[in-house]
Amino acid sequence: MHRTLPNPAAALRRLVPLALLLCAATALSPALAQGSYPDKPVRIIVPYPPGGTTDLLARAIAPRLEERLKQKFIVENRPGAGGGIGSLAVAKSPADGYTLVMGTLATHAIIPVLQKPAPYDPQKDFAPVTLVAATPNVLVAHPGSGIRTVSDLLAQARARPGAISFGSTSPGGSPHMSGELLKTMARIDLVHVPYKGAAPMLIDLMGGQIPVGFDNLPSSMTHIRSGKVRALAVTSVRRWPAAPDIPTLAESGVPGYESSAWFGLLAPAGTPRAVIDLLQQQVAAILRQPEVEKYFYEQGAEPGGNTPDDYARVIAAELAKWARVVAATGVKME
Repeated sequence: MHRTLPNPAAALRRLVPLALLLCAATALSPALAQGSYPDKPVRIIVPYPPGGTTDLLARAIAPRLEERLKQKFIVENRPGAGGGIGSLAVAKSPADGYTLVMGTLATHAIIPVLQKPAPYDPQKDFAPVTLVAATPNVLVAHPGSGIRTVSDLLAQARARPGAISFGSTSPGGSPHMSGELLKTMARIDLVHVPYKGAAPMLIDLMGGQIPVGFDNLPSSMTHIRSGKVRALAVTSVRRWPAAPDIPTLAESGVPGYESSAWFGLLAPAGTPRAVIDLLQQQVAAILRQPEVEKYFYEQGAEPGGNTPDDYARVIAAELAKWARVVAATGVKME
């Protein structure tokens, strides 16, 4: 009996398309990427000191990422230059997904338009992963300052121009810019006192060294509830659901005022999209967990979880907005 021998060339032609299909699936599927990433510890750089909102949010998601991806996620505080030092370090890190930054409105929409020359390009030097949370800022006062309402602050500032100071968590940060926006819109003269993080600013505020300050709501919430500081107003358009008794600045004598903060994960530009998508999916799933949602809302933050492309659009819009504010106020990096 005559048997036809296999044709090696024909067999190879049949296998090549299958091999290419498998390679493409491996490269594009986040699920498959999980098999090789992460295979060593991942660092999340917080470009501010411990104790602030950025730090609290990073430490809320890091252990849950460890549980889901079976690898260490280490939160590392690297403060300085209003968040610019830690952010720049991530921009210059290898694009392999093992160094991330918890970016903020300040690091990715204010510093790049406020500091000349800009230390990095927030759109070209980073790959957005997802927004982790959004929150209003809050205007707080020392209980013994005699400032019980926004109206009190405006009246005192107009009676004594340049005599009242306000603290912020960092030069160029969203709390600082919230104060600058208030000065411009209310036509008052306040003296900015920058701090290196929320914790030192709140210590001085509670000690009476400064009469008022702007902070992200989550890092001030505990002190507001304890009565150690008095909340005068939030900076969002509407009252915040987790703190409905605190009025907005817009309803407290500064109509049209709005300034909110956001926080999100970013990787160095060029990080494989499969890794970006895997991280986004895992963080979004964490933020949907009932206990995580409850914790965020109790702290005054709204959980995020949007797509990398949506996050990129948020950054682009915020860059345009704050470029206009910087031009209008003439504020400079201190």
